[in-house]
Amino acid sequence: MPRPNKTVEKRRELLPVVARAFAELGFRRTTTAELARRCGVRENILYRLWPDKKAMFIAAIGYVYDQSVAIWARLLARQEQATAAERLLAYESQHHGEFGHYRIVFAGLNETDDPDIRAALADMYRRFQRFVEEQIAAHRAQRGRHAAPAAHTAAWAVVGLGTVANIARELELVSDAERSHLFSTVGRLLLEGYAPGS
Repeated sequence: MPRPNKTVEKRRELLPVVARAFAELGFRRTTTAELARRCGVRENILYRLWPDKKAMFIAAIGYVYDQSVAIWARLLARQEQATAAERLLAYESQHHGEFGHYRIVFAGLNETDDPDIRAALADMYRRFQRFVEEQIAAHRAQRGRHAAPAAHTAAWAVVGLGTVANIARELELVSDAERSHLFSTVGRLLLEGYAPGS
């Protein structure tokens, strides 16, 4: 039986702490010294796990997606009358952005001149869009709806809705209840779409 890779295990252990630091401080203000302090290790340990701060940040971007999908997978595993898309929408209406991981994404958007960070963000957004598109398409098929906009387009709009909800949270533009209502109402419109010709 192969031995577990200790480097992979240590990365997995420290990544939530690294991500939290980037969420709080952004990319530029986060130093490897601060990351090491928060992780309770020496800097050279971090450099054994990741080649540089940028690699740590890119790992944090991946963590944003992985954490969301882990939560969603638990929701999707439950057997309920609501479709998977309806369960996800209900959950996100209440919980979207509560961990502050969107701040990692926002920090990354300030670094898109770096091709590696740009590629990591693009990949993350594409993965979110594909996941949401699959849920919308499955929901519409299960409900027998042939709606517009197409699931592909509606999924991008849902991703945009999440971004707007995060901006509203960060800038305190709307209350938690208003943000929840925005997400559930507009999300439902995008999920259901409208019948062509109506």
